[in-house]
Amino acid sequence: MNKLQSLAALIDAFNHAIGRSAAWLALAMVLVQFAVVVLRYVFGIGSIMMQEAIVYMHGVLFMMTAADTLLQDEHVRVDIFYARAAEQRKALINLLGCAFFVLPFCILIAYVSLDYVSMSWSVREGSRETSGIQGVFLLKSVILLFAAQLSLQAISGILTNAGKLMRSERG
Repeated sequence: MNKLQSLAALIDAFNHAIGRSAAWLALAMVLVQFAVVVLRYVFGIGSIMMQEAIVYMHGVLFMMTAADTLLQDEHVRVDIFYARAAEQRKALINLLGCAFFVLPFCILIAYVSLDYVSMSWSVREGSRETSGIQGVFLLKSVILLFAAQLSLQAISGILTNAGKLMRSERG
């Protein structure tokens, strides 16, 4: 395995570990939501912080599992032509998709959200509710982490599919 393929494998392992870890937030969301309902309707106790925690977990869940979803090739795609394509054509489509769609999208997301996140950090933005989570700036930072992580996975996809194309030309 050459150095570029090793780099792709390292990125894949990194994103898979983050994705697998973040996926546990789905269970946490269910448990916290159950607790919110029980506290509210059985004991008459409301918790803004717990309700906001569900929103935070939901955001982190989707943002931090996106790269692993791309790695597993589980994103929605129109498979009209792709499903019947040869492996070499699939590799080319994936390479072009990562290079001309995913990577530019991530760069745009990072560029557009940089001021948004920076402003939030500069004032240590918190919840509008006094009993809410006072870490909105941390949640907004996940946008940049999402863009970075998905960019890395796009780079891995480019390297992996370029390797497939080169191997198919040689062999």
